[in-house]
Amino acid sequence: MVRIRVLVVDDHRIFAESLAAALAAESDVDVAAAGSGPAALRCLDRAAADGRPFDVMLVDADLGIGGPGVRTPVARAVSDDGDDGIVDGISLVAGVRSGQPAVRTVVLAEKDDPCRAALALQAGASGWVAKDCSLQRLLAVIRGVLRDETHLPPALLTGVLRELTAARKHRTESERLVESLTPREREVLRCMVAGLGRKAVAERLFLSPHTVRTHMQNVLGKLGVHSTLAAVALARRAGVGPVDLTGDVVERGGQLA
Repeated sequence: MVRIRVLVVDDHRIFAESLAAALAAESDVDVAAAGSGPAALRCLDRAAADGRPFDVMLVDADLGIGGPGVRTPVARAVSDDGDDGIVDGISLVAGVRSGQPAVRTVVLAEKDDPCRAALALQAGASGWVAKDCSLQRLLAVIRGVLRDETHLPPALLTGVLRELTAARKHRTESERLVESLTPREREVLRCMVAGLGRKAVAERLFLSPHTVRTHMQNVLGKLGVHSTLAAVALARRAGVGPVDLTGDVVERGGQLA
Protein backbone atom coordinates (compact mmCIF):
# COMPACT_ATOMS: atom_id res chain seq x y z
CA MET A 1 0.00 0.00 0.00
CA VAL A 2 1.31 3.43 -0.97
CA ARG A 3 1.07 5.68 2.08
CA ILE A 4 0.36 9.40 1.93
CA ARG A 5 2.42 11.60 4.25
CA VAL A 6 0.51 14.69 5.38
CA LEU A 7 1.71 17.67 7.43
CA VAL A 8 -0.97 19.73 9.22
CA VAL A 9 0.09 23.31 9.95
CA ASP A 10 -2.12 25.33 12.29
CA ASP A 11 -1.37 27.43 15.36
CA HIS A 12 -4.65 26.39 17.00
CA ARG A 13 -3.39 23.30 18.82
CA ILE A 14 -6.73 21.62 19.43
CA PHE A 15 -7.77 21.89 15.77
CA ALA A 16 -4.37 20.75 14.47
CA GLU A 17 -4.13 17.71 16.72
CA SER A 18 -7.79 16.75 16.18
CA LEU A 19 -7.41 16.91 12.42
CA ALA A 20 -4.11 15.02 12.56
CA ALA A 21 -5.74 12.28 14.65
CA ALA A 22 -8.72 12.01 12.27
CA LEU A 23 -6.46 11.71 9.23
CA ALA A 24 -4.17 9.22 10.98
CA ALA A 25 -7.14 6.87 11.39
CA GLU A 26 -7.03 6.29 7.63
CA SER A 27 -5.11 3.15 6.74
CA ASP A 28 -3.03 4.83 4.02
CA VAL A 29 -2.23 8.16 5.72
CA ASP A 30 0.70 9.14 7.97
CA VAL A 31 0.36 12.49 9.70
CA ALA A 32 2.45 15.00 11.63
CA ALA A 33 1.54 18.50 12.80
CA ALA A 34 3.36 21.79 13.23
CA GLY A 35 2.21 24.90 15.07
CA SER A 36 3.93 27.62 13.03
CA GLY A 37 5.42 28.37 9.63
CA PRO A 38 9.06 28.00 10.73
CA ALA A 39 8.26 24.72 12.50
CA ALA A 40 6.55 23.45 9.35
CA LEU A 41 9.58 24.28 7.22
CA ARG A 42 11.85 22.44 9.65
CA CYS A 43 9.51 19.41 9.59
CA LEU A 44 9.55 19.38 5.81
CA ASP A 45 13.33 19.69 5.61
CA ARG A 46 13.93 16.99 8.22
CA ALA A 47 11.54 14.58 6.50
CA ALA A 48 13.19 15.19 3.11
CA ALA A 49 16.65 14.67 4.61
CA ASP A 50 15.47 11.37 6.13
CA GLY A 51 14.22 10.20 2.74
CA ARG A 52 10.57 10.31 3.87
CA PRO A 53 9.28 13.58 2.36
CA PHE A 54 5.77 14.79 2.97
CA ASP A 55 3.37 14.54 0.05
CA VAL A 56 0.78 17.11 1.11
CA MET A 57 0.79 20.09 3.47
CA LEU A 58 -2.50 21.35 4.91
CA VAL A 59 -2.01 24.93 6.09
CA ASP A 60 -4.29 27.33 7.95
CA ALA A 61 -5.02 30.43 5.82
CA ASP A 62 -4.89 32.51 9.02
CA LEU A 63 -1.66 31.01 10.32
CA GLY A 64 0.02 33.45 12.70
CA ILE A 65 -2.84 35.97 12.70
CA GLY A 66 -4.21 35.14 16.14
CA GLY A 67 -6.84 33.12 17.94
CA PRO A 68 -10.62 33.20 17.46
CA GLY A 69 -11.88 36.74 17.88
CA VAL A 70 -8.32 38.11 17.81
CA ARG A 71 -7.83 38.89 14.15
CA THR A 72 -4.74 41.07 14.19
CA PRO A 73 -3.31 42.24 10.82
CA VAL A 74 -1.61 39.55 8.75
CA ALA A 75 1.45 41.74 8.37
CA ARG A 76 2.69 45.08 9.64
CA ALA A 77 4.84 47.90 8.37
CA VAL A 78 8.52 47.51 9.28
CA SER A 79 8.88 47.87 13.05
CA ASP A 80 11.35 47.22 15.84
CA ASP A 81 9.62 44.14 17.21
CA GLY A 82 12.12 41.75 15.65
CA ASP A 83 9.46 39.37 14.35
CA ASP A 84 11.24 36.70 12.33
CA GLY A 85 8.50 34.19 11.55
CA ILE A 86 6.38 33.36 8.55
CA VAL A 87 3.74 36.09 8.46
CA ASP A 88 0.82 34.02 7.19
CA GLY A 89 -0.23 30.74 5.63
CA ILE A 90 0.01 32.00 2.06
CA SER A 91 3.63 33.10 2.60
CA LEU A 92 4.35 29.60 3.90
CA VAL A 93 2.82 28.14 0.72
CA ALA A 94 5.16 30.30 -1.37
CA GLY A 95 8.21 29.25 0.67
CA VAL A 96 7.39 25.57 0.32
CA ARG A 97 6.69 25.94 -3.39
CA SER A 98 10.18 27.38 -3.80
CA GLY A 99 12.05 24.99 -1.50
CA GLN A 100 10.14 21.71 -2.01
CA PRO A 101 8.02 21.99 -5.17
CA ALA A 102 7.02 18.32 -5.03
CA VAL A 103 4.97 18.96 -1.88
CA ARG A 104 1.32 19.72 -2.70
CA THR A 105 -0.26 22.37 -0.49
CA VAL A 106 -3.91 22.82 0.43
CA VAL A 107 -5.11 25.92 2.30
CA LEU A 108 -7.72 25.43 5.03
CA ALA A 109 -9.91 28.51 5.48
CA GLU A 110 -12.63 29.54 7.92
CA LYS A 111 -14.44 31.49 5.21
CA ASP A 112 -14.48 31.79 1.43
CA ASP A 113 -12.36 34.70 0.21
CA PRO A 114 -11.80 34.94 -3.57
CA CYS A 115 -8.94 37.43 -3.19
CA ARG A 116 -6.94 35.33 -0.73
CA ALA A 117 -7.80 32.12 -2.57
CA ALA A 118 -6.36 33.66 -5.75
CA LEU A 119 -3.23 34.71 -3.84
CA ALA A 120 -2.91 31.15 -2.52
CA LEU A 121 -3.09 29.70 -6.04
CA GLN A 122 -0.54 32.23 -7.29
CA ALA A 123 1.74 31.26 -4.40
CA GLY A 124 1.57 27.62 -5.47
CA ALA A 125 -1.36 26.09 -3.57
CA SER A 126 -3.24 23.24 -5.20
CA GLY A 127 -6.45 23.71 -3.25
CA TRP A 128 -8.58 25.90 -0.98
CA VAL A 129 -10.93 24.05 1.37
CA ALA A 130 -13.29 25.13 4.13
CA LYS A 131 -12.11 24.15 7.61
CA ASP A 132 -15.55 22.79 8.43
CA CYS A 133 -15.71 20.45 5.42
CA SER A 134 -16.22 16.75 6.02
CA LEU A 135 -13.28 14.43 6.52
CA GLN A 136 -14.24 12.54 3.37
CA ARG A 137 -14.22 15.77 1.36
CA LEU A 138 -10.77 16.66 2.71
CA LEU A 139 -9.44 13.20 1.91
CA ALA A 140 -10.80 13.50 -1.63
CA VAL A 141 -8.96 16.81 -2.03
CA ILE A 142 -5.72 15.35 -0.63
CA ARG A 143 -5.84 12.46 -3.07
CA GLY A 144 -6.90 14.76 -5.89
CA VAL A 145 -4.01 17.20 -5.56
CA LEU A 146 -1.62 14.24 -5.67
CA ARG A 147 -3.07 13.61 -9.15
CA ASP A 148 -2.17 17.23 -10.02
CA GLU A 149 -5.78 18.40 -9.66
CA THR A 150 -6.64 21.89 -8.40
CA HIS A 151 -9.53 22.06 -5.95
CA LEU A 152 -11.69 25.12 -5.26
CA PRO A 153 -15.23 25.38 -3.86
CA PRO A 154 -17.59 25.95 -6.84
CA ALA A 155 -18.91 29.15 -5.21
CA LEU A 156 -15.39 30.63 -5.31
CA LEU A 157 -14.54 29.81 -8.91
CA THR A 158 -15.97 32.95 -10.58
CA GLY A 159 -14.47 35.26 -7.98
CA VAL A 160 -11.05 33.62 -8.18
CA LEU A 161 -11.00 33.82 -11.98
CA ARG A 162 -11.91 37.52 -11.74
CA GLU A 163 -9.08 38.11 -9.26
CA LEU A 164 -6.56 36.26 -11.43
CA THR A 165 -7.60 38.27 -14.49
CA ALA A 166 -7.20 41.53 -12.58
CA ALA A 167 -3.83 40.37 -11.28
CA ARG A 168 -2.55 39.92 -14.84
CA LYS A 169 -3.51 43.52 -15.63
CA HIS A 170 -1.55 44.77 -12.63
CA ARG A 171 1.52 42.66 -13.36
CA THR A 172 3.17 45.11 -15.76
CA GLU A 173 2.96 48.00 -13.29
CA SER A 174 4.21 45.76 -10.48
CA GLU A 175 7.17 44.66 -12.59
CA ARG A 176 8.05 48.31 -13.28
CA LEU A 177 8.06 49.11 -9.56
CA VAL A 178 10.20 46.09 -8.71
CA GLU A 179 12.70 47.08 -11.38
CA SER A 180 13.24 50.34 -9.50
CA LEU A 181 14.78 48.41 -6.59
CA THR A 182 18.52 47.93 -6.19
CA PRO A 183 19.88 44.35 -6.34
CA ARG A 184 20.19 44.31 -2.54
CA GLU A 185 16.64 45.60 -2.10
CA ARG A 186 15.36 42.90 -4.44
CA GLU A 187 17.17 40.31 -2.35
CA VAL A 188 15.52 41.70 0.79
CA LEU A 189 12.15 41.63 -0.98
CA ARG A 190 12.60 37.94 -1.84
CA CYS A 191 13.25 37.29 1.85
CA MET A 192 10.05 39.16 2.68
CA VAL A 193 8.14 37.03 0.15
CA ALA A 194 9.46 33.96 1.97
CA GLY A 195 8.00 35.36 5.20
CA LEU A 196 11.24 36.30 6.94
CA GLY A 197 11.30 39.14 9.45
CA ARG A 198 14.07 41.65 10.02
CA LYS A 199 16.30 39.52 12.28
CA ALA A 200 16.08 36.48 10.02
CA VAL A 201 16.89 38.58 6.94
CA ALA A 202 19.88 40.11 8.74
CA GLU A 203 21.27 36.67 9.59
CA ARG A 204 20.71 35.37 6.08
CA LEU A 205 22.31 38.33 4.29
CA PHE A 206 25.04 38.97 6.91
CA LEU A 207 23.77 42.49 7.55
CA SER A 208 22.92 44.37 10.73
CA PRO A 209 19.22 44.48 11.72
CA HIS A 210 19.37 48.27 11.41
CA THR A 211 20.62 48.01 7.80
CA VAL A 212 17.91 45.48 6.97
CA ARG A 213 15.29 47.77 8.51
CA THR A 214 16.50 50.59 6.25
CA HIS A 215 16.37 48.32 3.19
CA MET A 216 12.84 47.20 4.10
CA GLN A 217 11.68 50.78 4.51
CA ASN A 218 13.23 51.66 1.13
CA VAL A 219 11.46 48.68 -0.48
CA LEU A 220 8.09 49.78 0.92
CA GLY A 221 8.71 53.37 -0.21
CA LYS A 222 9.76 52.50 -3.75
CA LEU A 223 6.87 50.08 -4.16
CA GLY A 224 4.44 52.68 -2.81
CA VAL A 225 2.99 50.44 -0.09
CA HIS A 226 2.72 50.68 3.68
CA SER A 227 2.96 47.10 4.92
CA THR A 228 4.95 43.93 4.42
CA LEU A 229 1.86 42.07 3.22
CA ALA A 230 1.20 44.68 0.52
CA ALA A 231 4.84 44.51 -0.61
CA VAL A 232 4.67 40.71 -0.77
CA ALA A 233 1.41 40.82 -2.76
CA LEU A 234 2.94 43.26 -5.25
CA ALA A 235 6.10 41.16 -5.52
CA ARG A 236 4.06 38.06 -6.29
CA ARG A 237 2.18 39.92 -9.03
CA ALA A 238 5.56 40.86 -10.51
CA GLY A 239 6.69 37.25 -10.44
CA VAL A 240 9.21 37.69 -7.61
CA GLY A 241 9.74 34.35 -5.88
CA PRO A 242 10.84 33.66 -2.30
CA VAL A 243 14.32 32.64 -1.23
CA ASP A 244 14.86 29.01 -0.22
CA LEU A 245 14.47 28.36 3.50
CA THR A 246 16.17 25.51 5.33
CA GLY A 247 16.32 24.12 8.86
CA ASP A 248 15.68 20.98 10.88
CA VAL A 249 13.36 19.77 13.61
CA VAL A 250 12.57 16.59 15.52
CA GLU A 251 9.28 15.36 14.09
CA ARG A 252 6.69 14.09 16.54
CA GLY A 253 3.90 12.25 14.78
CA GLY A 254 0.49 13.81 15.50
CA GLN A 255 1.98 16.39 17.88
CA LEU A 256 2.84 20.04 17.32
CA ALA A 257 6.57 20.53 16.62
